[in-house]
Amino acid sequence: MYHQLINTLLKELDQEDHLGQDNQAVVTSDQQSVGRLSRMDALQAQAIAQAAQTRRDTQRRGLLAARNRLDDNSFGACHDCGEDITSKRLAFNPAVQLCLSCASG
Repeated sequence: MYHQLINTLLKELDQEDHLGQDNQAVVTSDQQSVGRLSRMDALQAQAIAQAAQTRRDTQRRGLLAARNRLDDNSFGACHDCGEDITSKRLAFNPAVQLCLSCASG
C-alpha cells in the first residue's frame, strides 16, 4: 500500500518538475526586449519556481527515505520514541518520521 503511494507521489513530483522548468530559466537582462516591469515579473516568477523546486526536492528526499524505511522494516515507527505512527498520518504524508506526540513537542 505505502510503496504504491510513495511511487505515485514521486511520479507526481517528476511531472511537476517538468512543468516548472520553463519558469526557472535564466531571465535575460536585455531591457529592449523586455520592459522593466515585465522583467521584474519574470524575475519574481523565476524565484517562485525555484522555491517550488526546492520544496519538491525536499519532498522527494523524504519520500525516498520513506521507501528505504519500508525496505528495512522501520517504516511507521517514530524516529524519536519508537511508537507506531498512525496509519492516517502516514497515509496523509508517508515521509513523516515522528508520531503526533513527538512532532507536537
